[in-house]
Amino acid sequence: MNTRDNSQMDDIEPAVLLSVTDLQRQRNDSLKQLSPERLQLLAEFAAHLANAESESATQELLAIPGLLERVQQNQATPKTDYVVWRTLRSDV
Repeated sequence: MNTRDNSQMDDIEPAVLLSVTDLQRQRNDSLKQLSPERLQLLAEFAAHLANAESESATQELLAIPGLLERVQQNQATPKTDYVVWRTLRSDV
C-alpha cells in the first residue's frame, strides 16, 4: 500500500475501512488466479482509474480562483526573498 492509500484510509470511517480491507483481501485472492496477460490488463486498467482520479483532483484544484497564479508567483519568487520561519518564531 502506498502513502496515498494510507492518507485516503485515514479519512474513511472504521465501518467503511473494514469493507475496504475486505475488498483488498478479495482483490489479492483474485490476483493470484489471473494469467499474466489478464494481470497486465488489470494493471493498465488500475493505472487508468488512478489517472482519472488524479485528473479529477487536478481539475478541482484548478477551479479554485487564483490558485494557479499564486503557485506560479511563489515559484517565481527568488529563494533569497524567503526567511526561515524558525528565525522569526523561536517559540513555535
